[in-house]
Amino acid sequence: MKRDAPFYALTLQGPFDDLFGGAWLGRRVLVTGHTGFKGSWLALWLQALGADVCGLALPPEAGQNHLRLLGLAMDEALVDLRNAAAVRAALDCYRPEVVFHLAAQPLVRRSYREPAATFDVNVLGLVHLLEAVRETPSVKVVVNATSDKCYLNREKAEGYREDDALGGHDPYSASKACAEIVSASYRSSFLAGDDGRGHAVALATARAGNVIGGGDWSEDRLLPDLVRSATSGQTTAIRSPLSTRPWQHVLEPLAGYLMLGERLLADPRSAAEAWNFGPDASGQLSVAQVIVAFARRWPAVRCAVDRTAQPHEAGRLHLDAGKAKERLGWHPVWDAERAIERTASWYRRQHEEGGLQSRDDLARFVADARHAGLGWAPARIAEAA
Repeated sequence: MKRDAPFYALTLQGPFDDLFGGAWLGRRVLVTGHTGFKGSWLALWLQALGADVCGLALPPEAGQNHLRLLGLAMDEALVDLRNAAAVRAALDCYRPEVVFHLAAQPLVRRSYREPAATFDVNVLGLVHLLEAVRETPSVKVVVNATSDKCYLNREKAEGYREDDALGGHDPYSASKACAEIVSASYRSSFLAGDDGRGHAVALATARAGNVIGGGDWSEDRLLPDLVRSATSGQTTAIRSPLSTRPWQHVLEPLAGYLMLGERLLADPRSAAEAWNFGPDASGQLSVAQVIVAFARRWPAVRCAVDRTAQPHEAGRLHLDAGKAKERLGWHPVWDAERAIERTASWYRRQHEEGGLQSRDDLARFVADARHAGLGWAPARIAEAA
């Protein structure tokens, strides 16, 4: 896809021009994984902020795709992270100032089927990107989105903090722990100061909880599976109804990523480290609780517990986001109930009316952040009055 006109000038500039201190207006930003669920939402938001956005990712998978529905006009390189030369060429062409790295093989159960490919993409693909960053003088900041599953999971009730041990039972989780180690190695070995190639880069990692929201059709994910049940009339198999996760709307961690990037641009040494972005205690819900809440808003959902043997998945996983709250001023905007309500509404509207609610969700999220007095979304004079 190629830009025809700045997206923000057409639609959302008015309510968005003062967000994040105006740090993203006119900023050249590369989003890897822009064809995926989180990446497409981030591309939408960055364009609304006035950034000059380009993308690097595999082509969208067959079937429904959020980026296609959004119709964003942007430059993109549809290349594989495992192709080091193609990654290098894309950065050389686009010359971004900031890189948000979201491209990955993101599915736990697929990682059991494709372990080599998972490590290849999530670890060696990251190395290829960071090598390209070292050769691209324009890059000032990299935010690498890893996962809450990068921690050595001890099934404890307390939330994991950034200094807890890394680990991973399944190949996906292990690959994200590896990505954290690779990031720390590059930060200390090459990017913290002049690496001999002419420039320093501020690199941070971001570990987010389970994200939900419209536009995700991935396999073996709870909300997309429930949507497929509601739209097809078939029964969805539920593997672990008592497992708990930190559930949050996709816009929550993306706000954190944007705050983190803003801080790194302003003061590279102050935030080049690991950060958690997860919900408050009310967002720590079991799979069964999420199903009940979703079904209240879409009664067509049908599901049943699958008691056959399954690959290991963590039973309990919580995050402690206290550091991001204290040092970045990041706080959740929507609680889990609101996140589930907006997600169900997005899919129902898309299925029943063919409508697209993404821009409305983004506008509502920003409005609620302003009302809550969050630092990245200052209240406007008219609203305050």
